[in-house]
Amino acid sequence: MDWLINFWQIYSNLVLTIGINALLALSIWLTLSCGLLAMANAAFMGIGAYTASLLTLSLGVPFPVALAGGIAAPTLVALLIGGPTLRLSGVYLAMATLGFGEVVRVLILNAESLTGGALGLNGIPQLTQGWHVAAALVATLLILWRLRRSRIGRAFEAIKEDAVAASLMGIGVMAHKMLAFALGAGIAGLAGALNAHLTFFIGPSEFGFDRGVDILTMAILGGTGGLTGPVLGALIITLLPELLRGLRDFRTMVNGAILVLIVLFLPKGLWDPQRFKSWFRRGSK
Repeated sequence: MDWLINFWQIYSNLVLTIGINALLALSIWLTLSCGLLAMANAAFMGIGAYTASLLTLSLGVPFPVALAGGIAAPTLVALLIGGPTLRLSGVYLAMATLGFGEVVRVLILNAESLTGGALGLNGIPQLTQGWHVAAALVATLLILWRLRRSRIGRAFEAIKEDAVAASLMGIGVMAHKMLAFALGAGIAGLAGALNAHLTFFIGPSEFGFDRGVDILTMAILGGTGGLTGPVLGALIITLLPELLRGLRDFRTMVNGAILVLIVLFLPKGLWDPQRFKSWFRRGSK
């Protein structure tokens, strides 16, 4: 057991970061499963992180209440902006949500008295423990697994395939898009709240365009055909820079090359159940 204790003391932050990134990947997987290319998850993560941190620092609320606030705030914001933005689709929706992310970042920068501006928030209590992240990830996976197999999940799939046909079948397209968008925002906010109480410090630069691209990359790299893909993608994106640390100046180049090769040769991601089934059939012949 000594080796396990030593491992946890050294790599606990890395393991918890993998869990938090998995939550972020699942948040965008949910919107992608409804055919929404929304890039606001980094902004929702930032809203959740700042809300939970301010509740803890300024009001001294218990950690569960701070987490609940970190979930509720981005969910409400998603419901407010969802009406006008979700009428768009494809690249236009991506551009609109990216613009929203920049608005959030600028607001955080300018609200210095509340958010600390460019200096960010320091001294956030390190309340996030391993079981918090594990419980959040397991609960999220169970909820999304149940949702995927429910009538709502089938409606998401129908909307993703053809929104017009889904509407003609009696499915409330806008209502289901709003649900996916709001739930994804809540999951991203939860990840932000957990991350803020793990890293001791947060700043506006952490929730910009780069973080949004990373979140999307996790989901696409792992594969959007199931819940396993985003978790696998989060694991790889988090570990790859650490595994390539010995390459020093060439680390970023090799990291990018690996991702490009995977996207080129495995366009449906690493976790593709259909590909595994075809391999199994070939092997059984």
